[in-house]
Amino acid sequence: MPETLRIDRDDRGVATIWLTRTDKHNAMSALMMDELRHAAETLGADDSVRVVILAAEGKSFCAGGDLGWMREQMAADSATRMSEARRLADMLMALDRLPKPLIGRLQGNAFGGGVGLASVCDCAIGADHIQMGLTEVKLGLIPATIGPYVIARMGAARARQVFFQGRVFGAAEAERLGLLARVVSPENLDAAVEAEVAPYLLAAPGAVARAKLLVRQLGGGADQAQIDVSVTALAEVWEADESSEGIAAFFDRRPAAWTK
Repeated sequence: MPETLRIDRDDRGVATIWLTRTDKHNAMSALMMDELRHAAETLGADDSVRVVILAAEGKSFCAGGDLGWMREQMAADSATRMSEARRLADMLMALDRLPKPLIGRLQGNAFGGGVGLASVCDCAIGADHIQMGLTEVKLGLIPATIGPYVIARMGAARARQVFFQGRVFGAAEAERLGLLARVVSPENLDAAVEAEVAPYLLAAPGAVARAKLLVRQLGGGADQAQIDVSVTALAEVWEADESSEGIAAFFDRRPAAWTK
């Protein structure tokens, strides 16, 4: 049984992956990454599953990568850093290439890697009170392995507005940027998700899978070369002095050295 997730299924073939690491705002640890990748692979291979929903328990959807996990990489050797960066990339790729529709249900805030999770969904719906942000640069990090998916979702021009600024923005701006397909009130979130699910249950599942693959092939989404570049970029930034300072400042509860 997964320790950081719960998977619910109904008799229609709808599976919901729930992030359950609520005490850490669903920040992604190494274990959660592995469990998400395994869930994507398992549900993707299950012919009884028609649609997958990615959801979260607690107040936050996903706070991003676990900072304790990141801090460990700064003390690791180069091979370990590359391996751990690849772990995150493999999880995102498994969700992105899931041969079933993947619908994001964002009931709470999503930062950093949480924005990446929203970006690998075919459709992400958010409650109107949530906040999102690519906040990595505040910690001396960069949105590396999520980058291919975030930029594919937003386009480079819109990504330039938020990708390296680190600011937090609301649901309405996330919708304008293309990160969220729809924004609804919290009480209407489940109904909005269900409205996305229902049409797929009337469509041929094999055709849906082939059409999703075709979108990825024709749409210029994340390819292997981009993913490899992003893995190297993350491993390299873990070696930088700024990332050590930024994460140390976070745990010390003090401003980072560059803060004005």
